[in-house]
Amino acid sequence: MARPTEALLDLEALRHNAALARELAPHSKMMAVVKANAYGHGAETIAAALESRVDAFAVACIEEAVALRDSGITAPILLLQGIFAAAELAVAEALDFWLMIDDVQQLEWMEQARLHSPRPCWLKIDTGMHRLGAQPEQAADFLRRLEACAAVAKGTVLCTHFASADELDNSQTERQLALFEQTCRPLPGPRSAANSPGLLGWPASHYDWIRPGYMLYGNSPFPGPQIHADRLRPVMTLQSRISSLREVATGETVGYGANWTARRQSRIATVSAGYGDGYPRLAENGTPVLIDGQRAPLAGRVSMDMLTVDVTDLPAASLDSTVTLWGQGLPVGEVAAHAGTIGYELTTRMPLRAPRRVIKS
Repeated sequence: MARPTEALLDLEALRHNAALARELAPHSKMMAVVKANAYGHGAETIAAALESRVDAFAVACIEEAVALRDSGITAPILLLQGIFAAAELAVAEALDFWLMIDDVQQLEWMEQARLHSPRPCWLKIDTGMHRLGAQPEQAADFLRRLEACAAVAKGTVLCTHFASADELDNSQTERQLALFEQTCRPLPGPRSAANSPGLLGWPASHYDWIRPGYMLYGNSPFPGPQIHADRLRPVMTLQSRISSLREVATGETVGYGANWTARRQSRIATVSAGYGDGYPRLAENGTPVLIDGQRAPLAGRVSMDMLTVDVTDLPAASLDSTVTLWGQGLPVGEVAAHAGTIGYELTTRMPLRAPRRVIKS
């Protein structure tokens, strides 16, 4: 019998989330962000399910884009960080990738390139994230040089990226939008600003292109309820089973470091999943899991291959009971909060040991 831990993928939920994105921005083109192996879900599987429903894909680097082409994806693919060396331009041309331009070096590589077919480009403008992008006062010159460049296709997209859009009461997003508007007003070309929280919570950011990522996988980028995010359906359910049950006397401890002590006669379930499967080692005692759909608290430190749960109050829990670690009925963001991190990290850091299995198509 195979080890029971696996990540179940609900592609109907994926399509539901993509349809929600379309509903919220009906006049915008949609670029689905599938970087980092589609946030840990499996880029080839996710892209194949979405290709007929989106206008383009986005990845972080050329290696991710090549893997999508090798899997048969023919839709446009944008390299969100552009190219890291001039030599990558030949691959970008051969496989028809779109390019982000976010610094002078990338701009100069395009000016020096001798391509047979010009590349569609996006120009990133730094409105406050302060990681990448042309400064607002540089944007007009960058765009002028791109439009004059034989290696660049006409119609460069002007874009920016939000720093705090997941904080709906943070005024930084309004300031970024105002600066983006001011910078782009005299410049030609389509615009893009909305990532997942922008799309869900900041309708003024929708512009010509939306770039949903995290929300496509059914996870809310917000720390609390939000009217649109509450309609999302999780695509991934990380699931396992109880492999052992035992009685633990009052005062006895469980797990490495003995950091959980039984305050009563307790029943402890061992589950065949651990940080080797992507479950966070730093998840604290009390972190919820679902045992056959009912909540039970983590008891003891997460180890590489196993974790332990207090099922004293669940007398029906038995060997082979289904254990949901996150997903349907238990948001990954809630689990992440118990480990001092965010759901983005949990899914993107999942190793391949837990197989991804499509349950609906």
